[in-house]
Amino acid sequence: MLVIPAIDLKEGKCVRLRQGNMDESTVFGEDPVEMAKRWVDAGAERLHIVDLDGAFAGRPRNAEAVHAIARTFPDLPIQIGGGVRDDDTVQAYLDAGVEYVIIGTRAVSAPHFVNDLCLEFPGRIIVGLDARDGKLAVDGWSKLSHHDVIDLAQHFEADGVVAFVYTDISRDGMMEGPNVEATARLASNVRVPVIASGGVSSLDDIKRLREREEDGIEGVIVGRALYEGAFTLEQARAAAGN
Repeated sequence: MLVIPAIDLKEGKCVRLRQGNMDESTVFGEDPVEMAKRWVDAGAERLHIVDLDGAFAGRPRNAEAVHAIARTFPDLPIQIGGGVRDDDTVQAYLDAGVEYVIIGTRAVSAPHFVNDLCLEFPGRIIVGLDARDGKLAVDGWSKLSHHDVIDLAQHFEADGVVAFVYTDISRDGMMEGPNVEATARLASNVRVPVIASGGVSSLDDIKRLREREEDGIEGVIVGRALYEGAFTLEQARAAAGN
């Protein structure tokens, strides 16, 4: 199971939020490229980047930092989300060397957009499913939709997405442990891989997710726990079986 370090970008800095609240951010680094190097040196096999400003603005706001990371580490698979609302943005990220682009809000508000992107950029589109109580959240988690997570995931799977990133937003940044059952439930109802996100606080959390790997959980995104030193990336990778 992959352990994927997260870099969340706000105003060009590396931060972590609590439950997606932009007013509750902690700065962990001033230089995104240096932060990426930290994780590469520790053995990261993929990097998860979120343009937080972009998620709220509806267009990229930290693309320059993302491009710099991709240029510096051309062999590192990068997945980027936040503010991706049109195919030009997808094309620009892929041209910069990003491997996967994550569609969030626009996937929920305009599901046909995902189908169009999967046709235009096969094998490169991931959908981020951010949920609370089984319902999807949009607009930087500021609103809950009426859409059921599994129903919409199965629709996107048919469109051709390569994976899902599933976040229980009630747990993100809170270090209370991921929602393993909800993640495994989603993974067992789709055929494409699911990447768990949100709330990982201990190596036991990673081990619990790994126990459900056969359900289709391919990886786990880890943020605050790494930044606050709850464990190292090397320890996390060992707990994930790497």
